[in-house]
Amino acid sequence: MAILRASLLCALVLLPWSARAGCSPIAQGAPRVMRAAAGSDAVSITFLGHASFLIESPGGVRAVTDYNGINVPVQPPDIATMNHAHATHYTDAPDSRIAHVLRGWREDGGPAEIDLTVGDMHVSNLPTNIRDWQGGTERYGNSIFVFESAGVCIAHLSHLHHLLTEQDLVLLGHIDVVMAPVDGVYTMSQQDVAAVLEQIHPRLVLPMHWFTREVVERFVSLVAGKYDARWSAERTLSVSRATLPERATVVVLGKG
Repeated sequence: MAILRASLLCALVLLPWSARAGCSPIAQGAPRVMRAAAGSDAVSITFLGHASFLIESPGGVRAVTDYNGINVPVQPPDIATMNHAHATHYTDAPDSRIAHVLRGWREDGGPAEIDLTVGDMHVSNLPTNIRDWQGGTERYGNSIFVFESAGVCIAHLSHLHHLLTEQDLVLLGHIDVVMAPVDGVYTMSQQDVAAVLEQIHPRLVLPMHWFTREVVERFVSLVAGKYDARWSAERTLSVSRATLPERATVVVLGKG
């Protein structure tokens, strides 16, 4: 598996960045080469509800994930990402003050291609598939959006419905923080979500797309052997490379 991943990486090195999805793969302890200017301060992450997080860079760039017009901050963000699973993950009427509205799917059925730098934040995507309402597959109906700022790489899985391929993992590159759907029904089983996390190896996991505390507790129990867990009464978390935990940790925001 390691040989296959290395071979894929060698092949992808020659591609332009827009053909790749996420953050540069780095060796443990190696310095990161950033495309967006990196500040020395932390990235702020606020859980807004359902699958929406507000991500704020040290330079003040603000992005909201799976922007749906409901779980939104008081002031509009600079960037809004959306996905096509259903209306709690996108809106056809985003706030007109949002400068960059990024849809994780294309109406013509092709894969979305996102490669955007705003200030000290870079946003890219990895197209994935979703189930349609008839039980079939809508190819490229979802994107894993990747946000890179201040040396921290954050992946938002949104409505991911399948495990990742080796090529997907190479395209994602190194990921520090994963926002993972843990409902266990509407996206993937909790066992499959845990398997995806094992594929990505993040240092922090932020559960989302849950509906009751019992659902989150069941997920935390499932991964207890491999992840520490922290329940926070706060909805906001500051993350920097210096403060990433040594042991992979699940942090449940706003559920202390």
